Amino acid sequence: MDDSQHTPASFERGTDGPKVIVVGIDGSESSWRAAAYAAGLARRQGSKLVLVYVQPVMAAGAAMGAPVGDATNEVADELMAEIREATDRLQGIYDVRWEFHTLRGDPYNGMVQMADELTADAVVVGASESAGHRIMGSVAVRLVKAGRWPVTVVP
Repeated sequence: MDDSQHTPASFERGTDGPKVIVVGIDGSESSWRAAAYAAGLARRQGSKLVLVYVQPVMAAGAAMGAPVGDATNEVADELMAEIREATDRLQGIYDVRWEFHTLRGDPYNGMVQMADELTADAVVVGASESAGHRIMGSVAVRLVKAGRWPVTVVP
């Protein structure tokens, strides 16, 4: 009997560790801890680190005339500045290939879209600090339930 017929399907995508690690950031403390964890993992594994900020779409705020787009663009610019500052500070000490993406939408669907587009080998997110996740479920839990990539949730 051929043993290859009884080998379970493998989840591994990369050959020697993850090639692309996607991490969600939103400026919260837990997301920065997730980014730091993912950066260390990317450095040790020689992976590309992809930082993703999903700009929330707030239809109710926009309907009332609030400049939601300007506010979320400002957050994206601030996140990018903080990432560049950290990268410049550590340049020459740690060498990590990274890129920053931002898109509009809800955080779960945005993370799924980016992880799929980039063929992520791993997804890292911070634990939810929001009370609203009790209604919809946290982004982390929803990503784990999707079962498409290994997901690490950093407290």
